[in-house]
Amino acid sequence: MSSKVIIIDDEPLARSIVIEYIQNFPDLVVSQVCSNGYEGVKAIQQYKPDLIILDIQMPKINGFEMLELIENPPAVIFATAFDEYAIKAFEAHAIDYLLKPFNQDRFEKAIKKWREQKNNSNSEKQTKQLLDDVSLTAPQSERIVIKDGSKIKIIPIQDVHYLEAADDFVKVFTKEGYFLKNKTMGHFEQVLDPSQFVRSHRSYIVNLQQITRIDPYEKDNHIAILRSGAKVPVSRTGYPKLKSILGL
Repeated sequence: MSSKVIIIDDEPLARSIVIEYIQNFPDLVVSQVCSNGYEGVKAIQQYKPDLIILDIQMPKINGFEMLELIENPPAVIFATAFDEYAIKAFEAHAIDYLLKPFNQDRFEKAIKKWREQKNNSNSEKQTKQLLDDVSLTAPQSERIVIKDGSKIKIIPIQDVHYLEAADDFVKVFTKEGYFLKNKTMGHFEQVLDPSQFVRSHRSYIVNLQQITRIDPYEKDNHIAILRSGAKVPVSRTGYPKLKSILGL
């Protein structure tokens, strides 16, 4: 039975080398070759591949950001130029990677490892843990990449007004409205600069630059009024944090 493979790399030479190496595996069928993460997201949704060979350093959105946009990512073999942090992360999560430039022998070893792990239910969990790990680093922490219908939107962190918990998602509010990101509030609390973003309430994180005033609101609670006119709850525990950072 054949397996579907998608190749995602912005370098034409790198793509052609992988295509050439795959020809030694008659059961591997290349469903699509993509030159960026935008094409990659569409191709994965369309073909539902068994494996993707994914470059990390790509323009617009990188390989990690692309994977974050996919609900159930397929098995991945990462291809990367030297990146010390990424390589440590791959090794920590037992995920295979190809260090560019790689030869046919190294490629075949990666395919063999993938075959051995193919029926391992942990592979998706390993990929998710890897993404959680690398998302704590720059440039991942400087912007939020969101899938908005069929479009992909990149939101610079400074454009975020506030975040609100919404079940398994987080609503990311900007001047354009809100966008859903499949992450937790705890994740954003770890990622965002604490001198710029404060968890004012169990369900809210607010950008301090957006606050115009803080008003009393019911019992010991308060409410932050933002430049946009939005009102963000401030809990009993959130108020001292805000006061301290704002120097009130």
